[in-house]
Amino acid sequence: MTKQTLSGSGATPSFPVPPLALYIHFPWCVRKCPYCDFNSHAPRSGAIPVDAWGVAVVADLEAALPQIRGRRIDSIFIGGGTPSLLPAPALEKLLDALRARLPLAPEAEITLEANPGTAETARFGAYRAAGVNRLSLGIQSFDDGMLAHIGRIHDGNGARRAAADALSHFARVNLDLMYALPGQTPAMALADLETALAFGAGHLSCYHLTLEPGTPFARDPPELPGSDTAADMQEAIEARLAAAGFAHYEVSAFARAGQQCRHNLNYWTFGDYLGLGPGAHGKLTMPGGVVREVRHRRPARYLEGAARGDFIQERQTVGAAELPFEFMMNALRLSDGVPGRLFRERTGLPLTAAAAGLAAARARGLLDPSPDRLRPTARGKRFLNDLLQIFLSD
Repeated sequence: MTKQTLSGSGATPSFPVPPLALYIHFPWCVRKCPYCDFNSHAPRSGAIPVDAWGVAVVADLEAALPQIRGRRIDSIFIGGGTPSLLPAPALEKLLDALRARLPLAPEAEITLEANPGTAETARFGAYRAAGVNRLSLGIQSFDDGMLAHIGRIHDGNGARRAAADALSHFARVNLDLMYALPGQTPAMALADLETALAFGAGHLSCYHLTLEPGTPFARDPPELPGSDTAADMQEAIEARLAAAGFAHYEVSAFARAGQQCRHNLNYWTFGDYLGLGPGAHGKLTMPGGVVREVRHRRPARYLEGAARGDFIQERQTVGAAELPFEFMMNALRLSDGVPGRLFRERTGLPLTAAAAGLAAARARGLLDPSPDRLRPTARGKRFLNDLLQIFLSD
């Protein structure tokens, strides 16, 4: 955290500036997966407009610079979509442009999301040379049948090759896995996990497949494991990872010591982040309060904005009454929670602003009784939505 402070009035007094991260969205992929509700698009015709996207992202950054002047960037996350479809020279050009315009911490974490299934794994070495130092690989499963059920373009062998290649170039690798897939059993979910563990990655993300509104899976649902079976899978995954030395530090994230995703930890501790690219979200602490921004979602609309500096679709200041929920929605995802003092440091509000919600959550056994730490209990982690609902209505 920097020593700079922001001054406001009323509900937002002076308080330290949170750490600042940069999120960049690359919205294209080879084919849209039927469960995905992210802002991702398969090109309808022609090549992906990589150069136009890079120009727009840099123009977007330049328009945003007055809001973050003098602040250091502690992490960069390039997500999608499938950012590993970026040619390595285009990625290097983008990172060089960012470094020329922003003070980047010497130890900054720079993550790129990647998917197996295309020739981009051959680019991993070039990405590392360009400055990427962490790779997040969307494996989902190593089982051919499961991959076919969820519409992935790679097979199990492709997933294995990509994982091995990633770990040959990067010391910090995350492997994404999904469970409760169509036709999956607990034994099959654990087999995926054992395969992932064998590669030696220091970070694993394990997500329960959910049917998101508006997706093909929501419109035509596949037959999924029942809730009891899915719960058995979750418990077995958590137990196996604990035995393997992974800390379950966030709802869906597991890491060996020192391998936690620093970029995501900034989100969960209510740090600031500037979002660039189509549909990117941002959260910036300004003298007038906490401001949330959303970029234009449609790629074509976003690219058109480069000519006139028009990238923002929505901007709003988060009201003091909403800040407790916004803070808790992030901080209580962490298994160890956060120090109580962080609430004031990140929101500018005294912790008493959330007193009613804290008391109710503790009375229901969802929050640790310690006055010095905001930490969900085991019950609170299991019923996280119920815990957060308390602060939404506070």
